[in-house]
Amino acid sequence: MTDRTHEPASHDFYDFEGALPDDERKILDRTRRFMREEVAPLVNEAWTAGRFPLELVARFRDSGLAGLSYEGYGEHRPAVSHLLTGMMAMEMSRVDASVATFFGVHNGLAMYSVHAGGDEEQRERWLPGMAAMDTIGAFALTEPLDGSDVAAGMRTTARREGDEWILDGAKRWIGNATFADLVVVWARDVEDDQVKGFVVGKDAPGFTARRIENKTSLRIVENADITLQGVRVPERDRLQNVASFRDVAEVLRATRSGVAWQALGVMIGAYEAALAYAHEREQFGRPLAGFQLVQDLLVKCLGNITASWGMLLQLARLQDAGVFKDEHSSLAKAHVTARMREVVAWAREIFGGNGIVLDYDVARFFADAEAIYSFEGTREMNTLIVGKAVTGESAFV
Repeated sequence: MTDRTHEPASHDFYDFEGALPDDERKILDRTRRFMREEVAPLVNEAWTAGRFPLELVARFRDSGLAGLSYEGYGEHRPAVSHLLTGMMAMEMSRVDASVATFFGVHNGLAMYSVHAGGDEEQRERWLPGMAAMDTIGAFALTEPLDGSDVAAGMRTTARREGDEWILDGAKRWIGNATFADLVVVWARDVEDDQVKGFVVGKDAPGFTARRIENKTSLRIVENADITLQGVRVPERDRLQNVASFRDVAEVLRATRSGVAWQALGVMIGAYEAALAYAHEREQFGRPLAGFQLVQDLLVKCLGNITASWGMLLQLARLQDAGVFKDEHSSLAKAHVTARMREVVAWAREIFGGNGIVLDYDVARFFADAEAIYSFEGTREMNTLIVGKAVTGESAFV
């Protein structure tokens, strides 16, 4: 991270943080300090190396930031609001989207799968350790040959033998899987053709996770190719409240909004970097910030940030009110990630040639935006979900 003598003007132009109650605002401030003090000094070196700095797990454990949205399992009582958890994802991505993704996979996809899909015994067995980050989780849904169509095309199978299930197949792009203690694996039951969920330990015979190399986006996230060859899972480790892919979709509906918040954080990080640089960099005898074309780019960035934040604020209120639907999270994910792509491009433009080196951070935001744009449902797939809701006609093929 570069030293910046100019403190950027507030990215929160309409004071959206003011919607948080005082106790939750303190948690957001704690998240902000943690990311700046514990994470920011590590990210560019880790991004270059393409490795997750495992020392961050202990730092996250000490921070007490995990599990706050799960009543009875995290540090905070009662569970915090969806608005706070969204802003926490935003604040993490404002510093680094890869680290935010690590946290989101563990605290969102994996923990929510257990919370929503497990019975009370399973929740009590796994969630306390996950909330304390003594146990790290991963979520294995996407497959090498099936992404957007995995609901109908899932090839990983589960076959029951007595009190055990035998899993065979492969998964791809599974974040945290190279070091996670447990992985929630989704597989199709060969008997009833329904998707079921299984919690698989990292040392299970027949389970292997190989890091995907040569990524150009979210390089700190350790995505893996998983192979399952005759992996035996006891019935007690099958998520008892999962009966079909509809239950998987419930997890994705809940976590997809978090990806939109991540996209907002990336916008803010890129905008702040560009604004600081515009004050520091001089051309033709004055700072870039004094040129009309540069101000135009900055204001367009801020406009996208402010509009996206307003959308997500209302989305969180719908979640907290319990009237949240698939199309709500899909519209946010599709729209905000598209706005993110615009912002990182405009912000990078302000840097000129310096915008392609990590020294100024914006290159990392620019590259990482591409993965966020695509995962948890592409723009096209989310558009079809919203399109069906507004027209009453399904355009899926």
